[in-house]
Amino acid sequence: MTEAQKTTAHGPRLRIWKAAPALYKGMSAFQQATAEGLERSLAELVKIRASQLNKCAFCLDMHFADARKAGESQLRLDLVGAWEEAGDLFSEREQAALALTESVTLLTEGFVPDAVWERAAAHFDEAELAQLLGQIVVINSWNRFMVATRAVPRSLEQ
Repeated sequence: MTEAQKTTAHGPRLRIWKAAPALYKGMSAFQQATAEGLERSLAELVKIRASQLNKCAFCLDMHFADARKAGESQLRLDLVGAWEEAGDLFSEREQAALALTESVTLLTEGFVPDAVWERAAAHFDEAELAQLLGQIVVINSWNRFMVATRAVPRSLEQ
């Protein structure tokens, strides 16, 4: 049995939202503020891609379910991790958002390249670009909380 399986079987390290309810309230407000002006399907794709990169099982479980409820196709969900190879399955706008998501999420691999930023700016006005950046930052924050505390995906809770 792997360490991750042991932790999942025994529960999370910390039930952070019970320990710090004001933190949860602040994160929820931040999440709500970032959702303004972006189409839900795009926001879910961003959350899924960042969560894949951050290996956050809790958030992947949640956002795949949310995306399905919002009408996202299973094919697109299956291929979001390989969006660059998926042809025109994802719109240019979605591809620009996913490229920016990857660059912001993987900051340890370098800065956000100008070409990635300019690609996003070509598909999003300034207000939308600010919201998109907020959406990327907030999902990365959620991912870090959930991965660090080894939160158990809701589908696996008993």
